[in-house]
Amino acid sequence: MNIPRNVLWFEVLLYLSLTLDAVSVAFQDRTPTARMTEQMINTGTLMAAGLILLLVYFVRLAAVGRKNWPRWVLAAALVLSVISLVQIVGEKGLELDSGIEVISCALTAMGLYYSFTGDAVGWFNA
Repeated sequence: MNIPRNVLWFEVLLYLSLTLDAVSVAFQDRTPTARMTEQMINTGTLMAAGLILLLVYFVRLAAVGRKNWPRWVLAAALVLSVISLVQIVGEKGLELDSGIEVISCALTAMGLYYSFTGDAVGWFNA
């Protein structure tokens, strides 16, 4: 079975976005402070890694498993990411890590666009 070109673009762009997210988590500052203990930092890192793995599973379910609902979950996650990113950029300004997140959100948006257009229409089952 051949995967349609738009579905392939969806898969590649989403995996690229999630790779950027993983790199961003790997290089974030883990210096304990009075407000952020080492245990809190480790828990946050593990939760981020778990969420990235869950989103990888959703991309696979959508692209290979031809499921429709993971695309909508990924779209909702994108909306929440953009809201969070706007708040962070408004608070701290555009820094390296938020710049990486902007690129990641743009890749996700482009990938989701491909999943809803062109030859991807009709590929996903309800």
